[in-house]
Amino acid sequence: IERGWLSDVSVLCSQSDYAPYFYDNGPHSNNGNLALFSLSEDTPKGTQIYVLNGTDPEGQPVRYGLSFDPGSKEYFRVDPKSGVVTLIEELDREVNKQIIICEHANTLFVVEKVRVFVMDANDERPQFQNMPSIVDVPENTPSGSSIYKVQTVDRDTGSGGSVTYFLQSNDPNSKFAIDRHSGVLRIKPGENLDYERSRTHFVTVVAKDGGGNYNGRVQVMSSSATLTINVIDSQDSPPVFVGTPYFGYVYEVSSPGSEIFTVFAKDGDVENPNPVVYSIESGSDGVFGINKTSGCITLFAYPAHLRREIFNIKVKVNAEGNLMDFSVTTVTIRVVDLNNHPPTFYGESGPQNMFELTMYEHPPEGEILRGLKITVNDSDQGANAKFNLRLVGPGRMLRVVPQTVLNEAQVTILVEDSAAIDYEKSQSLTFKLLAVEIDTPERFSATADIVINLLDTNDNAPKFSSDFYIARIPENSPGGSNVVSVTATDPDSGLWGVVKYSIYGSGSDLFLIQSDSGIIYTQPWASLDAEVKSKYNFYVKAEDTEGKYSLAEVFVTVLDLNDHSPEFNENSLEKTMVIGAPVKVEAVDDDAEEPNNVIEYSIMKVEPDNIFDINAETGEIKLKPYIKSMDIVQNITNQKECTWSVVVQARDRGSPSFSTTTVVKIDITEATQLRGPFASFLMQSRENPMQILGLISGVIIVMVVVTVLISTVMFMRTKNSNKILPSRRIIRRRAKHRKQWNFQNPFKPQNNGENFMMKESEVPLAENINCNNNSVGTRWSPPAPPRAPLPPPLPGHSRSGECLWAVPTVSASVASKSKKRSCRHKENPINTALVSELKLKLEQKKITNRY
Repeated sequence: IERGWLSDVSVLCSQSDYAPYFYDNGPHSNNGNLALFSLSEDTPKGTQIYVLNGTDPEGQPVRYGLSFDPGSKEYFRVDPKSGVVTLIEELDREVNKQIIICEHANTLFVVEKVRVFVMDANDERPQFQNMPSIVDVPENTPSGSSIYKVQTVDRDTGSGGSVTYFLQSNDPNSKFAIDRHSGVLRIKPGENLDYERSRTHFVTVVAKDGGGNYNGRVQVMSSSATLTINVIDSQDSPPVFVGTPYFGYVYEVSSPGSEIFTVFAKDGDVENPNPVVYSIESGSDGVFGINKTSGCITLFAYPAHLRREIFNIKVKVNAEGNLMDFSVTTVTIRVVDLNNHPPTFYGESGPQNMFELTMYEHPPEGEILRGLKITVNDSDQGANAKFNLRLVGPGRMLRVVPQTVLNEAQVTILVEDSAAIDYEKSQSLTFKLLAVEIDTPERFSATADIVINLLDTNDNAPKFSSDFYIARIPENSPGGSNVVSVTATDPDSGLWGVVKYSIYGSGSDLFLIQSDSGIIYTQPWASLDAEVKSKYNFYVKAEDTEGKYSLAEVFVTVLDLNDHSPEFNENSLEKTMVIGAPVKVEAVDDDAEEPNNVIEYSIMKVEPDNIFDINAETGEIKLKPYIKSMDIVQNITNQKECTWSVVVQARDRGSPSFSTTTVVKIDITEATQLRGPFASFLMQSRENPMQILGLISGVIIVMVVVTVLISTVMFMRTKNSNKILPSRRIIRRRAKHRKQWNFQNPFKPQNNGENFMMKESEVPLAENINCNNNSVGTRWSPPAPPRAPLPPPLPGHSRSGECLWAVPTVSASVASKSKKRSCRHKENPINTALVSELKLKLEQKKITNRY
């Protein structure tokens, strides 16, 4: 079927009188005679699109048929009976906009020629007419200029045939833009093409139709094509330096005219470059020049005249013939120094290697020594002029700033340790200031002496040669006697070093001191007595003119002289001696110290015969060892009354020595043998009845307490059991208790000696009967605290120089018989002996009191 009307279709009609005919239901009906029927080109093949509807006047059945022009493509098929028309070929509006069909009915053709209109669907893409393409654009084309027009064709109609344009690019820096309706491609306003940056640009243009229905949905069709834009070079780029940045070096051995460095540049317009011309714009200071053609930089002066280490030279290059096209770069030229100068110290008048300063001692820490004007310099350059500063001297008194120097610096000395800068330690301080290069192989160095002369200040208090002084002076020294000399020194100079002395304190009343010499004397009226007070202590003060002072303590000991004779206690001139037991005499020496108060006893004369020995240290008198009974005593003297007169001498150990004698009357008696610790205790306490009474009272109290406890326990047990205990139990308990008590061993063996000996040793500590302060074999030291008494020896052992009390035995037979006696029989002779001795003592005291 060609585009246009279809060929006529013959419709056969019956040969009856009346021919059949089609109904004409209008262009929008789906049945009838297909007249003006329209069909969308996207209708699928096989779709029932129409129903032919006709009738025969005679009522004959109607059969339908379609015919097309010869050679035309048949697009439709009809069912002969039902008249249903079916699409059997795909439609294309762009090929056939309408289809002409001849329809007929029955054998007698009734032919009607109808037109079927094909409606458009959006099934065609826009087609580019002049793309892809290549466009040449000069780089100096003004921004906003049109460089190309895109043309497209879309065969669809309506919105599906309208085309809009846009560029397919995600680059926000794109230099191009396109008019969406006309398709004109332009350079964006404000953008310029640059041949030196980008010679070719690829622009993808997208053409999109307005969209339309296709197969029941809206479809938008688009196409794209690429436009190649070649940028044509123009003379618009300045010259460009190659190989930047530039660095050159000048050595000390270089001479004027030496080539330092060569720069190179080329024209920025690559297609048609122009020659370039070099020149120095600034920074050369007349020291450097450049060849305008080759770009070679040369030296005009000697390196020794170059005071700078680095020169930053700006080199300008122009495109020949175009002064507006130029570029500038910086050439850094470093003057490379040879290390041929050591560091040097300078003063106010030039190089100097000694600096001197006078200042007061103990300046504040952190203070700058402003009197020192020191500068250090190294004439080399760069690393050759980098060096360290260091201060060497006694201690860490000072600190130098800075510690690292490049070329030159002002040297500052700071106080680090104020206390160490002391005039009294050193009146002059000398330091070495060192400057040593750091990174050079030569390590050149320099030194300078710094001498600091110190001035004194009153920064010290007088100081004694000792914290305390110990002096000794005899007790009979007259008033004004020299006691001790104290010495204090003040290291400050001048009047600050003058020291004045004074004393004070509770013990200073008897003493005075010379304020200039420090000699301590006794007061003219002072009388020292060691027996009254032997120890004095007070403080001595040393003070300078500004009131700074220090203290020391003085200890004065009054030395005892032997100016007292021993004196016997009159109450001890009559003694009763039981055979085997000693008696003791005591004398007192009022001197304060040993050996003046240490007494030795001796027997000078005995009547009727000397049968006694005396302990020289303790004054204990006892019978000679061979006298063990009264029979021996009576054999020596033919008298029944055994009374002896003994002349005893007490002599001190002082120099000169003093002595005193007394007559001791000794009555010798014999006592029944006593055994056991309890008996020994009674014998030892025979001269102290109160001690025996105290012991008896203690025993009675203990027995009463035990009885009360036992009674209480028995009462509680009886009360709990509600019955009375038999009396035989109580009797048995008492018998058992009484059986344990005996006078021979009343206490446990391990405690016997301790109890008795402790009581014996406590007697002189509690009460000094003879008023004697002497202690044999010891020296008195006032500062020492009192010592606890030594523990007594165990029973059966005796110390050297002491004799334990022992009950004498008359004969061996008496000792053997005493072992067989019961405890009750032993109590009678012991009590009898004690009572008789107590009576004798009381009679002696009465006789003494009478006289």
